[in-house]
Amino acid sequence: MQKQSISFKETGYFSQLICDYLDENDALKSFYNRFPKIDAFKFQMEEKASSFKVETRQVLVNSLQNQYETLQTSDATLTHIKSLLQPNTFTITTGHQLNLFTGPLYFLYKIISTINLTKQLKVTYPDKNFVPVYWMATEDHDFDEINYFNFKGKKVVWNRDANGAVGELSTQGLDAIFKVISSEFGSNNNANYLKALFKSAYLEHENLADATKYLVNELFKDYGLVIIDANSKALKQVFTPYIKDELLRQISFKAVSKTNEALSTTSEAYKIQVNPREINLFYLNENLRERIVLEDDVYKVLNTDITWSESEILKHLDEMPQRFSPNVIMRPLYQEVILPNLCYIGGGGELAYWFQLKDFFNEVNVTFPMLLLRNSVLVQNENQFKKLENLSVSLKHLFLKKHAFINKRVRDISNIDIDFSPQKTHLQQQFKDLYTLAEQTDKSFVGAVKAQEKKQVKGLEALEKRLLKAQKRKLKDEIERATVIKNQLFPNESLQERNANFSELYLDFGDDLIPSLMQQLEPLQNEFDVLVL
Repeated sequence: MQKQSISFKETGYFSQLICDYLDENDALKSFYNRFPKIDAFKFQMEEKASSFKVETRQVLVNSLQNQYETLQTSDATLTHIKSLLQPNTFTITTGHQLNLFTGPLYFLYKIISTINLTKQLKVTYPDKNFVPVYWMATEDHDFDEINYFNFKGKKVVWNRDANGAVGELSTQGLDAIFKVISSEFGSNNNANYLKALFKSAYLEHENLADATKYLVNELFKDYGLVIIDANSKALKQVFTPYIKDELLRQISFKAVSKTNEALSTTSEAYKIQVNPREINLFYLNENLRERIVLEDDVYKVLNTDITWSESEILKHLDEMPQRFSPNVIMRPLYQEVILPNLCYIGGGGELAYWFQLKDFFNEVNVTFPMLLLRNSVLVQNENQFKKLENLSVSLKHLFLKKHAFINKRVRDISNIDIDFSPQKTHLQQQFKDLYTLAEQTDKSFVGAVKAQEKKQVKGLEALEKRLLKAQKRKLKDEIERATVIKNQLFPNESLQERNANFSELYLDFGDDLIPSLMQQLEPLQNEFDVLVL
């Protein structure tokens, strides 16, 4: 096994906001609590412990034990759940949608980052307990974002109509997907394991939440991962005061709008990920998840006939809190209210919208978690690695976009110099002398000199492009060898982890895949890893 690393900035695939955060840019420090360094967790634990209620721990453990009643899991996971009763136990959390068969590879990397961080914290703080948590986004309703996964360039899609929260969706119809993967995966031992895993998860469970819980538990139970479905009456009862505040005072709208303005002012490069509604709650019922709005002092559920007065909706909230669902603005708060959480681990887009929430957390007096960018990984097999090594393709070269990659490749292997920079420099020096002459003789001549300079620089650039094009034709076969591997590692000109499904790697590496990743990835390293497995 070999490992190389490259900075997130050098990959060219991460936003300015995330790169600035990793650099601990002073301009961003007001938008988060503490930067995730091992020593900083001491202060995060002190702050969280002082505000997290003992009663909430009991509700949390009871809810988790109920959710695990029908699921066979490891002693490590059951021990972790029980430990949450103790005041010296904290969680590290990641969350993700219920993507079909885990969706893109980074789903695994988020969970591995979470588990590895708990291990690292236990070494540093042995008198504390740290529980890795995967938060299932069972209340989401964006079915089109989760109903497929990619396998070797093909899109495997679950076609069906879907309404309401995705966790409650029936798994009926997934037998058709099972037939597809049975054909695509092949018949070796690794393929047979994947097919059995899919079958047990999706054909032997009635809804998508239970199927996903089974799948993730099978992959990670040996590491003590705790999976939580927060679509729970008991857990929502804990969150009821914050839902009530949201209905009556619209705190999140005011606070997040203020933060969004501050972020935009800080840098034009910082893109706003989410915009708050006046009420950031959905109403859940069977096959229904619609926004709650307030119009003329009447609370309404959009696209329905459901309405309440203020007193009626508060009474309904007390009786049936499970019907009220936080949206993307409120969900992070819900998580931090019901979990003794220290740190949230997510991708760049997720962290970007967490930065929008700091003022909101301050307003409602809830500890803001530390934010950690998940591990990012590019996995090569030995054959790909050796070919790239023989072709002298460097790590930085590999991460170039396709057009730049090919041009760099041509320049590297060409037996003639395609870079006309020296000629351009020489030309510009000549025109400097002409500018001096023009200003001394006739200043009206300066415009003509400038136009001629522009024309001749453009001429050199055109010649350079023609020479590059000619060399591409001449070196076509050698370029193709490197480009084939580049396309394998960056499918659809995107990062492997954002496109490929874990099944592609599992077919090659089998049971060694997750343990190898677990061993190599360092959650606090803050670099992009390239692994040879």
